[in-house]
This record gives sequence, structure tokens and C-alpha cells, in this order.
Amino acid sequence: MQIRWPSRWSRAIPALLAALACALCISTYPVFGNFWDEPEHIAAGLVLLERGQYLYDNQHPPFARLAAAIGPYLAGVRIHGAPLPLGEAQGRDLLYNSPVPYERVLTLARLGMLPFLLLLVAASWAWMRRWYSEGAAALTALFLASTPVILGHAAVVAVDVPVTALTTLALYLLLRWFDAPSVGTALWLGLAAGLAVATKMSAIPFIGIAALSLIALRLVFAQRTALSLHLRRRAGTASVALLLLLLIIVGIYGPRLVYLTTPQLTPSSALDFLAGSHGALHDLAYRLAARVPVPLGVEMVPINILGVEWHNAHGHPSFLLGQTSSTGWWYFYPVALALKTPLPLLLLGLCGLGLLAVRGLRAANVYLLAPAACFISILVFCCAYSQINIGVRHVLIAYPLLAMGAGYAADAAWRQWRSRAARAALALLIVWQVATLASAYPDYLAYFNLLAGAHPERILVDSDLDWGGQDLRRLEKVLAARGVRQLWLGYRGTADLAREPLPSYRLLQPNQPVKGWVAITMLTLQENQAGYGWLLRYQPVQRVGSSFDLYYIP
Repeated sequence: MQIRWPSRWSRAIPALLAALACALCISTYPVFGNFWDEPEHIAAGLVLLERGQYLYDNQHPPFARLAAAIGPYLAGVRIHGAPLPLGEAQGRDLLYNSPVPYERVLTLARLGMLPFLLLLVAASWAWMRRWYSEGAAALTALFLASTPVILGHAAVVAVDVPVTALTTLALYLLLRWFDAPSVGTALWLGLAAGLAVATKMSAIPFIGIAALSLIALRLVFAQRTALSLHLRRRAGTASVALLLLLLIIVGIYGPRLVYLTTPQLTPSSALDFLAGSHGALHDLAYRLAARVPVPLGVEMVPINILGVEWHNAHGHPSFLLGQTSSTGWWYFYPVALALKTPLPLLLLGLCGLGLLAVRGLRAANVYLLAPAACFISILVFCCAYSQINIGVRHVLIAYPLLAMGAGYAADAAWRQWRSRAARAALALLIVWQVATLASAYPDYLAYFNLLAGAHPERILVDSDLDWGGQDLRRLEKVLAARGVRQLWLGYRGTADLAREPLPSYRLLQPNQPVKGWVAITMLTLQENQAGYGWLLRYQPVQRVGSSFDLYYIP
């Protein structure tokens, strides 16, 4: 017996699930102050929207940042005077000093992220519905919309859920292009891939590596004679997709024209990236660039790529299983996925992806293999290449693929298992999955499954548990309820502490034990245990939210 719904319900169910997921995200807005990256993302989008300049953290392209800035801009938030040199400072100024209240600015910016959550659920559902079944598609939407980590990151102004949604859509449209390599499908593919890259540079390797794995499977499975008949057509329409992608990633920065170098031929990293650091082409490019202005995006796209390469080469302070590192660990993302994923999704997702892989290989069917191939190829790339290990958010693309596996496994199990006990067990897993939304609320971003135990802060921290002391507002309420008048504060985040209703406080310095009330974020404590390890000799009075521990030191 296959799970089936009437056609109108097959569309209504994922729409309802996505709407409920958005409602849950919105309901968490009042709980949390700004997360670490939110002020800079808002500032970067608003400066580009208002001034046509792209100034802050330029390793990230602007599409999602523009989406976040539109709401505040329409509400009247503006940059006053020259933009500040640091994005975090400019973002704080916009949040705390605008005529529009802090809460409204932040809410309007966060609402700009929700269309990407809707798109993520829709793209995953459409993928499964086209090549598998109505039941598998609806269950995929259910598993995805009930994953706390997805909702937690969708409720924050960031680029991770947007790039996940657009990458998932691009991979789905790539399979559509395999089916029918027309100009129309190529244009849709180029649009989705272009917007994905215009959101975050990780879309380039994610889409590229997944596409190469799918094309390799296609070549292995396809009949050579049939493939050769369509090779010219495929090359032509692929060129259309690539051209549109390039136009989007350049055009997203707007119509402003800039010179890539000065009349004195000042060195330009963007020009060196495009034309090489020496040689005839380099010299010609510099002479032209000094005389001919180009769209701002021509300069910014190479800077985006170079920024990500530099960041990865130099690494980032990371924490895993009680250890710190600047270059990360190859097993960081498998551990993060194992502990941040609801166990029903993890179990059914991996089983479903394995089942799809086996059936796809036996049937020589690239569409059956696609979710597993994308999941494996992207995860292997991240394990082998990435030295920026600062959260499962960098591999959120794994979640729609796991949800597809879980949807497929649940649908197949329901059809094949006839006993009431087996179906009851399956239903229990699905109920367990959905129940995580209640048990984790409102701390979706900081969710860990049962495997993490009672102290997840000993395993993962940065943007997995504490992302800039997001529970500062909760801490303020706890301190007021306890009548705390003097506080030592260990804080790493981007809030303007002078504008927050805190008691009289002093910042806690490393290697300086103190007495009295102490509040410290998990990120501050765990990534500098040498400086703050003395606190570990004491029992916290209270865990505030997920990101603060509150102590009283006699």
C-alpha cells in the first residue's frame, strides 16, 4: 500500500508545513537579541542598497544581505553620513540609533530570510515529487520543516539557509536539464545557480562537485550513441546557463561603474585574478582597466573568491570535543551532523540515501542516485578541503538531502511493511521527529540530539550552541529577577552592551579570577579555557538559554 494524497493535498501539505515552519521562526524573534553576524549583514546590504557600495566582509556576495536590508530600508532605516569603516559597528549603529526601534529593524531584516525557507521546502518537495512519489515528497517536506537546525538558522539574518535553498533548487534544475536540455531549462538552471553563487561562494564547489558527480554517473549510465546525438545541444544550452550565471553574479552588485586600477596602474588583486600577475595579457588588462570603467561586480566577484581562499588557507579558531584548532579537523562535519540532526531524520535519512544508491546503481538510474551522490560528494569535499570549521551551518545542504532520504525510506517502508507493529514503529519515528520542534523550542539553532548528552558545550560551540551570546536578552531578565547589581561579564558578540539594560558590569578578563556574579558565554569559555578555566571549578547557578552560564563566586 503506497501513501497517496489527492493532487490538491499534495500541494497543500508542503505549503502548510512551510508556513508553520515560518510561523515558528517568527515566534522566536522576540526571544533573541542579535546574533553575531546579523549587524554586519544588515549593514552590508543597506549600504549597497542605499549607496551602491559594497564595504563589509566581502568574502560574502550580497544577494541574501540585500533581502535582509529591504525591509529596514522600506521602514526608513538609513545610513547617516559616511559609512563606518567596520561592518559590525555600522550594523550596531543601524540597530540601536535608527529612528526605527531595534526590535523592528531586526524583525524586518529576519523576515527577509523566510522566503528562502519556503523555497528550500518547495525545491526539496518538487525534487522528490518529480522522480519518486507524492508520499515521499510530502514526507520530505515534513522532515525538513521539522528539523530544528534548519528553522534556527532560517530565523537569523545569515547566508546559510539562503544558499542551501538556492543550491538545492539548482541541483533539482540540473536534473531537469538532464531530462530536457532546452534553452528554457538552461535559463532556469543558470538563474538558480547564479543566485546561489550571488549568496555565498560555497555554492561554487557545492554545485560544481555535485554536478560533476551527476554528470559522471550520467556518462556511465547513458548509452553512448544516445549521448552523442545530444552533445552539441547540451553544450549550447549549458553555455546559456553559464552565461546567465555570470551575468547574475556580476549584476547583483548593481549598475555602479568602477575603474579596476588607477592611471598609475596601481596593483589590483581583482585584475591579477582575472588576467594573471604578469605577462602580456596582464599588461593589456591593466592599460584597459585604467581607461574603461566596468560594473562593480567585475571587481567584487574576484575579491569574494580571494577572500574565501584566504580565510580557508589561514583557517579559523574552532572548537571540537574539548580541543581548539585554527585549521579544523577532517571529521568536524560528520561529528556535527551526527549530533545536530534529530535521530529519526539521521536514521531514516541515511537508510534512505543508501537504499536510493543501491537501487540507482542496479537500475543505472541517475535520478535515483542523485540525492546520495550529492550528499556524499559535497560532504567528502568539505571534510577534505575546509579549514573553516565553525558550525554545521556550513553544510546545511546535507539536510534537504537527508530529508529526501528519510522521505523515501519512510514511504518505501510503509508500502512494504504490512504488520501493524512495523507501521506503528515507523509512525513513532515520525512523531518523534516532529516532537523535537516542541522539545527544542525556542532554541532551534542550539539544538543537539540525545547523543550529545547533557553537556553539548564540551563538543561544539561556535554557531552550533552560542553564536555571539544570542541569549543576552534572557540574561538581562534573569539578572533583574535575581536582583543582581554588580556583574562580571565574559562576552563575545556584537551587541552594544552600553545600550542594553544590564546591571553595572565589568568585562571579565582572562587569567583574572574574580568574586561575585559572573556571566560568561559558552564561546568565551570553551575557546579560551586557558584563560577562563578557573571557572570550571565552580558549579553554575543557572544556564541561561543555551549560550550563557551564570555563576556566583563566593
